[in-house]
Amino acid sequence: MTVETNASTQTSAEVFEKVLRKEPLWILDVRNEDAFADWKIEGPAVTSVNIPYFDLLDGVEAALEQLPSDQPVLVVCAKEGSSQFVAEQLIEAGRDNVTYLAGGMKTWSEYLRPVKVGNLAENGALYQFVRVGKGCLSYMIVSDGEAAIVDTARMTDVYESFAKELGVTIKHTLDTHLHADHISGGRVLAEKLGATYWLPPKDATDAQFSYHPLEDGEVITVGLTEVKISALYSPGHTIGSTSLIVDDAYLLSGDILFVQSIGRPDLAGAAGDWAADLRKSLYETYQGLSANLTLLPAHYAHGDEMNENGCVCANLGQLYATNSGLLVSDEKIFHKLVTENLPPQPNAYQEIRLTNMGKLQPGEDEQREMEIGPNRCAVHG
Repeated sequence: MTVETNASTQTSAEVFEKVLRKEPLWILDVRNEDAFADWKIEGPAVTSVNIPYFDLLDGVEAALEQLPSDQPVLVVCAKEGSSQFVAEQLIEAGRDNVTYLAGGMKTWSEYLRPVKVGNLAENGALYQFVRVGKGCLSYMIVSDGEAAIVDTARMTDVYESFAKELGVTIKHTLDTHLHADHISGGRVLAEKLGATYWLPPKDATDAQFSYHPLEDGEVITVGLTEVKISALYSPGHTIGSTSLIVDDAYLLSGDILFVQSIGRPDLAGAAGDWAADLRKSLYETYQGLSANLTLLPAHYAHGDEMNENGCVCANLGQLYATNSGLLVSDEKIFHKLVTENLPPQPNAYQEIRLTNMGKLQPGEDEQREMEIGPNRCAVHG
């Protein structure tokens, strides 16, 4: 007789809050070994055991031997179904405190967590949206009933809901560069809402759509209080990479500079050509800015780049003493650093670039598959 177990779920939001609070978390990941090796839920107090689903079809004894008997266990798979089955088998075998991840790693990849970075002049505010499953970061700049979104993720409904909650209208969407690790939602959101979509023109020479050129010196005003976004040309990750200075207080660096590393110049096949541009952006353009700016990158690689509130940010001046990518005085050594022994390139990055150019129009399921995995936009993964 079949026993009704009704294993319960944990959402991606609930799991991430535990990771952020550094609570002990045991995970049984039942995806295939290659998928687990490529990408998994990580954190300072996370312990993961990988046993593929097909190895557990005839019984969960192998899992019982490797899991703690006195701690809760979260079962994870790609889309939910396999983890639900395994969780129920574990409960039927006598284990309690077993849950499974709702929506699987698909949902983990798409979860966006908003966190307030700080206030802007005249009652404005800046929010960071942390895509915890990919290490992607996007931003909402708010002032006097208006908002601008920077490096918009594909899941645009999250920004719409948050804007509605704040009572603001999205007037602008901006991409700091042509992304290769994730599909931008900036153009789609702008078209839906009648907003202005901005993109650096040097990254858009093959674009199959209209856009507003985000060029060096351009000033975009958000709201009546004139919270200003100033464009700063800073090539190196891509030929068009453009940083944004918000309210003379925050530097949105795109993929040029991260908290613990620097951007890679090879995702369009031009590492040798763009290495010098990257060095100039980091060692001249950025060093000429105020050291008091707060750096807000478009990606992060590790959870320890977050502060206790879950925000990924750093003081620009301090990074010139702590970030190894900013401490290479020899140009030849720097060139070698950013062109050799780089981490693997993002999954499906060529297809993602073509999609962001408008040359490919994949369906939603295909877009989701293209984005699976970490971002890998930094020199050091």
